[in-house]
Amino acid sequence: MRNPQSCDTFVVLPPLTQHGVVFGKNSDRPRGEVQEVVYLPAAESSESVKCTYIEIEAAGATKAVILSKPGWMWGAEMGANECGVVIGNEAVWTNNNEGEHNPEVKRLLGMDLVR
Repeated sequence: MRNPQSCDTFVVLPPLTQHGVVFGKNSDRPRGEVQEVVYLPAAESSESVKCTYIEIEAAGATKAVILSKPGWMWGAEMGANECGVVIGNEAVWTNNNEGEHNPEVKRLLGMDLVR
């Protein structure tokens, strides 16, 4: 069986929904990879944040979120915050592939941005 190559995301808005918005997304993560659903409360911090591969400056105040994420990763596949903002990760390709396939080059991942 081939590995999945992409994600699909959809949104249904009023008036097609009776109450609110419907957000749906599949995940193209490898079969057998553990997916966690986690709740992170709102927080205030000035400490740097260790993402999946790199460390970044603290955002200061963060909103409470519910996330679906690979168990080994800091970032998230999809989630929603306490304000009702919903987001899902989609593959984004770049023309700037400097260091591609070089395990020494560590980067911020798209899923880190979702979180």
